[in-house]
Amino acid sequence: MVVQHNMQAANANRMLNVTTGQQAKSTEKLSSGYRINRAADDAAGLTISEKMRKQIKGLDRASTNAEDGVSAVQTAEGALTEVHSMLQRMNELATQSANGTNSNTDRKAIQDEIDQLTTEIDRVSETTKFNETYLLKGDGAEKAHKVNAHDAGLDGVTLTDKGDTVDVTLKELKAGDKVSIAGKNYTIGSSATDIQNKITAGTNTAKKSYTVNGKTYQVSDTEVFDSTGNNKLKKSDLTGNTGDTADATLDDLKALVTDGSTVTIGTKTYTAMTDAAGAADGIDDNDSTVITAGKAYQLQTAEIVKASSIGADTAATTATNATHDAATTTFSLTKGTVSYKDALSFNLHVGADADMTNKITVNIDSMNSAGLGVKGIKADTEQDATYAIDAIADAISAVSSQRSALGAVQNRLEHTINNLDNVVENTTSAESRIRDTDMAEEMVNYSKNNILAQAGQSMLAQANQSNQGVLSLLQ
Repeated sequence: MVVQHNMQAANANRMLNVTTGQQAKSTEKLSSGYRINRAADDAAGLTISEKMRKQIKGLDRASTNAEDGVSAVQTAEGALTEVHSMLQRMNELATQSANGTNSNTDRKAIQDEIDQLTTEIDRVSETTKFNETYLLKGDGAEKAHKVNAHDAGLDGVTLTDKGDTVDVTLKELKAGDKVSIAGKNYTIGSSATDIQNKITAGTNTAKKSYTVNGKTYQVSDTEVFDSTGNNKLKKSDLTGNTGDTADATLDDLKALVTDGSTVTIGTKTYTAMTDAAGAADGIDDNDSTVITAGKAYQLQTAEIVKASSIGADTAATTATNATHDAATTTFSLTKGTVSYKDALSFNLHVGADADMTNKITVNIDSMNSAGLGVKGIKADTEQDATYAIDAIADAISAVSSQRSALGAVQNRLEHTINNLDNVVENTTSAESRIRDTDMAEEMVNYSKNNILAQAGQSMLAQANQSNQGVLSLLQ
């Protein structure tokens, strides 16, 4: 029996300390709700948990970012809904003004409303914003942009866009064709030159027959004959000048065709327009509705240039078809320009990582009157109103395209939000399994440790009493 080393008490005390430490940890876990309160609790688990927490918090913020993006897109698309309504009203007004029953007063009232609607489109573009970001007026400095070309409603016109220029092909017109240009109807007449070009040589065995000003001639490859084809004619027979004794040629026959001449070739009769020499303008002097094909091409070109300049600061131009006698069915049009800002572009970050694939880009074009191609649009004359219809149609199409793009982005963002929320939920569940306290299991441990602590305290007390027997030996 010893008193210096009470091993029973020491052992009971050691076990009581262990139990008390475990009881303290159980109490901490139960009160905090976390299984890991410090790295020593589970070093590896803490590392995994914190990495998951970083992802969860990042994805939570990314989901909010996407929701903010939806709100911005809805703000822009909502404003464009009203722009669409205004453009539809402008189209209605332009169509009304294009009708010939309107007076000048009527068209002025129509123009006044169109001006107000154009101004309101600009105001909506300038003021629509989300969190101090203007959504519809573009971004950066204003710069020149090309204006779409239009065919001026002309039949058979083909426009081939080449970027800064447009290749234009007009419908080929022939003598006798009817054509409507700028609301006026014309008939294509024949010039003396046109008819002369149709008179060609025959052969000795197959002469060609032509009736010029009521008199019939036949021609071989080099000579001119009477209507029978048997008697060769002299120049004097054609000109009436008895001094012209040389044989008549094809060119001599062509020379008979002048303004006002009628020529029958096969089954078709042509009348040469009367277009005074020295003042020739491609328009018949006696009937202004009869014009040459070249004049028609010139007039059509001018109308295409006019229609393609709607909404432009700098009008469209062309270096060809400026004169009726040189106008052709093909020419190149240089597009007009108008100044407005480039599209607004911003990125929505919808992921927890810095990967660029976590960026969703939203692009919104400048939606003011300049960007839509209706800046300064006019409908105060029948023809201006007619051309305005095409320009407004292009603007409606542009707004439709932009709204469609915004709607597609919104749908994408809604799927993105659903996916982010799903990932957050599952990752949070995984992180919970690592970090959170299993309350039922920990209560079992706590109860066990509580009992052990009470037992340890009792055993320590008993161990301390075990040495009291030494005193009986000392008495």
